[in-house]
Amino acid sequence: MKSKKRHLEIALQTIPPHPDPNCDLEQYHTPAIIAADVLWNASAQGDIRGMKVVDLGCGTGILALGAALMGAKEAVGVDVDEGALKVAENEAIRLKVQDKCRFLKMDVDDFQENEDTVIQNPPFGAQKAHRKDADRKFLKKALKVAPVVYSFHLTKTEDFIERLGSSVSSVITHRFYYKFPLPRTYHFHKDEKREVEVVVLRIERLQ
Repeated sequence: MKSKKRHLEIALQTIPPHPDPNCDLEQYHTPAIIAADVLWNASAQGDIRGMKVVDLGCGTGILALGAALMGAKEAVGVDVDEGALKVAENEAIRLKVQDKCRFLKMDVDDFQENEDTVIQNPPFGAQKAHRKDADRKFLKKALKVAPVVYSFHLTKTEDFIERLGSSVSSVITHRFYYKFPLPRTYHFHKDEKREVEVVVLRIERLQ
């Protein structure tokens, strides 16, 4: 089992980051080792194989592509960045999962399809004060389109996110903790790399 998980991680390592990251959108590439672990855990819970999976704010598609590799019936990526989506489409062809993947250029607010599972790494709101609630928008939309959601958030906001989930009739069933590396991507970054504490919450919408 560990070797298969390692094979997934190796495959995800080949997916490029955003070609032209926009700091206002907080575009950071999800590390392959973290993406593989989240996808592996989601698969173990029965939330990927044979399911329709969507990644809101997919960037270059690492979570959607990984879901396709893990046996999703369909994997959908949604993002406003046309350049990142083009990378994702090319990677789907290279990884031979293009028949199971769709990538849509739109704001997440405009996505109206019903899915089985959302696996997303939304903006943390860590860079721009006016975007400090950016991840809330993604979480609320995710819980509207799927009964099961895996969502990345800063660990320090975990209690707030739990209260938010309760207010929209959902419950957290699992928590996965990571040290998320933020490489020097934008001109205002002083350090070559820093880490932030992140939790991935598995949330079930209450029927």
